[in-house]
Amino acid sequence: MSLPSGAFPRAQHVGSFIRPENLIKAREDAAQNKITNAALHTIQEAAIRDVVKMQEDLGLKVVTDGEYNRGSWHRDFLLEFDNVALVPSKIAIKFHTAEGARENAPPSLQVQGKIGHSHPIFVDDFKFLKSVSKSTPKVTFPSPSTLHFRGGRDAVDSKAYPDITKFYDDVAKVYREEIRDLGDAGCRFIQIDEVNLAYLCDPALRNQAKQFGEDPDELPKTYAKILNETVKDVPKDMVTSMHLCRGNFAGAWVAEGGYDPIAELLFNGINIDVYYLEYDSARAGGFEPLRFLPKGKIAVLGLMTTKSKEVETADELKRRIDEAAKFAPIEQLALSPQCGFSSGIGGNTMTIEEEITKLKRLVEVTKSVWGTT
Repeated sequence: MSLPSGAFPRAQHVGSFIRPENLIKAREDAAQNKITNAALHTIQEAAIRDVVKMQEDLGLKVVTDGEYNRGSWHRDFLLEFDNVALVPSKIAIKFHTAEGARENAPPSLQVQGKIGHSHPIFVDDFKFLKSVSKSTPKVTFPSPSTLHFRGGRDAVDSKAYPDITKFYDDVAKVYREEIRDLGDAGCRFIQIDEVNLAYLCDPALRNQAKQFGEDPDELPKTYAKILNETVKDVPKDMVTSMHLCRGNFAGAWVAEGGYDPIAELLFNGINIDVYYLEYDSARAGGFEPLRFLPKGKIAVLGLMTTKSKEVETADELKRRIDEAAKFAPIEQLALSPQCGFSSGIGGNTMTIEEEITKLKRLVEVTKSVWGTT
């Protein structure tokens, strides 16, 4: 769809919020069979009501459930597809922090047969979010490229998919089915969390793709095609958005490098309406790639970091928005944190109160720059 830029909310949030302690404990207790899943569900719904009210009280016009319905930004979704399993990782992921680097080898996903969508995944979660929201409810889920990038060809069963292009076709199909179900339930704003296109701007991770037997120059084109197939049947009034992230956990990141290698493909080769762009540090490069942003699309500038509790000054944020506006019209820009505040349970770099302080600054600046949230 072509967005009416003047009507697009300028104060945006990417997705997750820090879980309250009672929700974290309830998930732990449910995992140990100390409480029932029904009891966990009741606690979870109460927490979602609170986080939605928090967003709306601040003035946000697009709200999420804080991803309180899941333990991980991607696994709770992807593992619900048929024949997707969690397996030990064959690679170590290097996370970087201001203090140095550390390696981690989290379990990875493997496609062990024909992938399928035998039931709706986030539809019930959306229905509840919609029922407790006055604002526009947004659903976030991981990009289809997540099922491929971390393992390449070896992550996909060669017996089920001797031709990898058939796997790409099926991945797009199951995503279309989930989006169709969400659309039928009334969802009109979706966000695809796409880390791998951003990873492919990093020379080290491009080299990792080569080790998997992939061409890092061709892989972005492949992922772009899958994304286009994923959203090709969305309702005409559904906003499609994509968040580009370089990794985010406990203040650490995975990738570095600006959007320059993929900018033209990103903005003109992928049929997405809104781009949430990580721009909270020099690791993301400059704003020059925004010159490729066509009319009718929105770039949400992720200028506020969720990796630190330090609050950016209003003047600093306005200055950077002015810099970005040299490359894309101000009416095609908006403001957000660079990522969610909690991509999984734990590992937070601030308190809930400090998170809210950041969002208050976000709303303050959007009102000052655009005259509205």
